[in-house]
Amino acid sequence: MYDTFYKLTGRPFQLTPDPEFYFESGTHRKALSYLGYGLAQGEGFIVITGEVGAGKSTLAAHLLATIDRKRLTAAQIVTSRLDAQELVHMAARAFGLAIDGHDKASALALIEAFLHEEARAGRRCLLVVDEAQNLEIEALEELRMLSNFQLGSHPLLQILLLGQPEFRDLLQTSPRLEQLRQRVIATHHLDAMEPDEVGPYVLHRLACVGWSGNPAFDNRVFADLGRATGCLPRRINQVVGRILLMGAVEQRARIDTAMLEEVIADLERDGTLADPEAPAPLAPPAASPQPVPAPVTPAAAEPVSATVLTSLAGLHQALAAHGEQIFELQKAVIELADMPSAAAAASTTDSRLDTLTDTLAAMQERIVALEARGAEQEQAIRHVLTMLIEWLESEAPRRAA
Repeated sequence: MYDTFYKLTGRPFQLTPDPEFYFESGTHRKALSYLGYGLAQGEGFIVITGEVGAGKSTLAAHLLATIDRKRLTAAQIVTSRLDAQELVHMAARAFGLAIDGHDKASALALIEAFLHEEARAGRRCLLVVDEAQNLEIEALEELRMLSNFQLGSHPLLQILLLGQPEFRDLLQTSPRLEQLRQRVIATHHLDAMEPDEVGPYVLHRLACVGWSGNPAFDNRVFADLGRATGCLPRRINQVVGRILLMGAVEQRARIDTAMLEEVIADLERDGTLADPEAPAPLAPPAASPQPVPAPVTPAAAEPVSATVLTSLAGLHQALAAHGEQIFELQKAVIELADMPSAAAAASTTDSRLDTLTDTLAAMQERIVALEARGAEQEQAIRHVLTMLIEWLESEAPRRAA
């Protein structure tokens, strides 16, 4: 209705993910960098998590719309509460394989044969699993087994897992997922957009359907919209869609804060705006360790440099601390070494000398242990620097990404 009134060619704020409206916010740009790094490896698992409505499915739709189908065969499944056998059948159907009956062994054989055919044709395979938080642990283990298919030494299937924060927590803490956890080569948590990205996001989606300035928006609308929605894309779509509907009904050419407040009040009364699983608006994201990705765009340099510098700083601090401890212990050893002659003058008892000897031996063992640990940390620094130099001097990883 509002698209007709405002002379738009479509409805830009539908809740269904649509790659045509993909907006590259800062957090989405970082997620794509990690995806690019992971896909360049061609194996294992890539994990993208985010709050409800953060744009995970839209990100996946954008990825599937932009990959080179001549080099990569991709399929996507959206999971409900699937067990291991059901997941195998869903994966087979996602790749277009006809499965008769419910025999898991037959389904696995068909999947393996399909992966071999694709590999011989020069194509890798990617399986995108959305709503991974719904999967049972046995189903996740089945995915790990699928990732074991190989042709010679080349893996045949790579898997992208998309899930809500509880899936990230499960993956990080469950002892039953240790083997899968070791196969994860890239992970990123998709945060909410920044407040100053809300306005560009809304205008971008409008521009995709021919918006030419009607309706106009008051300056305060976007700031208030960000606070009311927590800067989450799906909530923004929900609110702006209702505002445009109100504007069409009331034949408004300008959207103001009074309209926004009225729509938000209506949605809150209906209970459709507040999401009990979502965090408080604008809450800072929880930090999580992430691997260093090989950047595919200039914007990807930020996570690389930040992670590397943090790692190097930590190693240098550890080495400095060990150096100080070794120095203090060496001083103590020297002092103890000088004590036997003085002690002999005061008392020549064997027990005093034995005590001093034992203390000296313990000090020396501690110095040896600390020096060995410092050598290991120094070797780790050199290894990190060598990898960085090799990456900077090589063009191959950038072309692959």
